[in-house]
Amino acid sequence: MTADQFSISTEREALCGFLDKQRADLLRKIRGVSDVDARRTPTASSLSLLGLLKHSALWERRWFQVIVAGRVLPGEWPEPEDRDWDAEDFRVGEQDTVQHWTAYFEEQAATSREITAGLELDAPCGRADLMDRNLRWVLLHMIEETARHAGHADIIRESIDGSTGIYQVVS
Repeated sequence: MTADQFSISTEREALCGFLDKQRADLLRKIRGVSDVDARRTPTASSLSLLGLLKHSALWERRWFQVIVAGRVLPGEWPEPEDRDWDAEDFRVGEQDTVQHWTAYFEEQAATSREITAGLELDAPCGRADLMDRNLRWVLLHMIEETARHAGHADIIRESIDGSTGIYQVVS
């Protein structure tokens, strides 16, 4: 990290900056990995790099578009309620590629930034059953979740090819 990344002037810049940092860390762990390796589950868990990225992309969309902005996306979470959305999100097959899910994740993050830019941090979530939460809460939650998955990805990537470290050193 550079010193400039810590010269934050507002709470919004800090929250959005830390979330963007975690998004970049997650993407960095999957870059340069083949589709075959990205589908591998080389640790004791059933997680794969591609499953983590797919899950993160889908929940990026859900948290900001469905929960924060209150959009209804046909065939998308939470309907139907009896589906195991998390289990499906982590599951990957031959049709899932690093290129597709990287582009989708970046697209969803861009949409999330647009939504975030237009709201106050205290703005309640648009989804009726989560109106007790606000944009600030969602940003903090997404920092937490994305950082957790970047950490998972770091361990998986090291198991695949020995690559270590989440942080890109910049002088």
